Amino acid sequence: MKQEQWIDRLRTEWDREQRTRCIDVYPSVGGLFRDAHREWLNLSSNDYLNLARHPDVIAASEAALHAYGAGATASRLVTGTLPPHEQLEHALAEHKGYPTAVLFGSGYMTNAGTIPALVGRGDAVFADRLVHASIIDAVTLSRARLYRFHHNEADHLDTLLKKHNGGGRRLVVTESVFSMDGDLAPLREIAEIAEQRNAMILIDEAHATGVFGPNGKGRIAELGLQEQINISMGTLSKGLAGYGGFAACSDRVRALLINRARTLIFTTALPPAVAGSALGALAVVEKEPGLGETLLRRADHFRNRLREAGLDTMRSESQIIPIRVGDNAAALSLSRRLRAEGILAVPIRPPTVPQGRARLRLSLTLAHTEEDLVRAADAIVTCARKEGRL
Repeated sequence: MKQEQWIDRLRTEWDREQRTRCIDVYPSVGGLFRDAHREWLNLSSNDYLNLARHPDVIAASEAALHAYGAGATASRLVTGTLPPHEQLEHALAEHKGYPTAVLFGSGYMTNAGTIPALVGRGDAVFADRLVHASIIDAVTLSRARLYRFHHNEADHLDTLLKKHNGGGRRLVVTESVFSMDGDLAPLREIAEIAEQRNAMILIDEAHATGVFGPNGKGRIAELGLQEQINISMGTLSKGLAGYGGFAACSDRVRALLINRARTLIFTTALPPAVAGSALGALAVVEKEPGLGETLLRRADHFRNRLREAGLDTMRSESQIIPIRVGDNAAALSLSRRLRAEGILAVPIRPPTVPQGRARLRLSLTLAHTEEDLVRAADAIVTCARKEGRL
């Protein structure tokens, strides 16, 4: 249609800048799978604990499916809240060490509903410069003022809080494990500053849940900061291998979210089978407390192997290990070369990351044995050398 011709101009611009995206279809999920031709080592999966096909997780999902049907069929505040939703909220609260929790349709919806419920016009949000897009969008929806502090610099946060000390509520937001750089936020320092400056705190633990802390409870629990941090936000789609999001919080905040979070009020509840799978995943994590520790140890060895070869893994301290390439075309080329070796390492380009900081974002899972990771590291180094990156 003639009214859509402006899209063609955008696509031409994306092609020129090597930013065009497309959707590929893969034959399975997880860190390791086969298709009709070969075995694939998937270094772009967030199934960190290799639970997506775990028999106990599948059994819990099937049980909820057979007991309650295919869908919740209504929103949470109408007739959509079923026993597995309530059980999951209790389990998540206990797991995270908070009085209660609120279940949302996704991690994105958790941030998009929670932040506008906490702040609005005349209020202010102080967010790390590299927080997830869902947080930035949530602040826009809230109509609060946004101030962005330098990445992981608690002193700059303190400066901004002191400078902007007018009326209204103030909320500090950061991630505990950053999704693109794989580095860790200085949570203790941030929590102390926010408390001193009388600001609320929301920590996005999407990539820490299941991996960091005792029994995978996350970095807030690891540091014992539940009393200082108002909301521990997380997802069910990464370490817990399913779908959905949650906010672990106080009873007071739960009441606020139930009454004000639009992404909770105006959408259908999660399908019962999805809630069931999360309950199954939590049970596995509680029963096998060393999963995250094992993953992080393997990640350390893998990362060190890449660094010793001269690759730039940035500030990674987690299971997320970026290889900075810089140029969009170079990142695409390196990814294609690795694909020819049976390794999926999807390139991350602007606007997901800043201009000139394209990278391969590698995420390790427990599907990857130590032998797999040695082979992958050697292949990455060889391909990078052939691409002139070393």
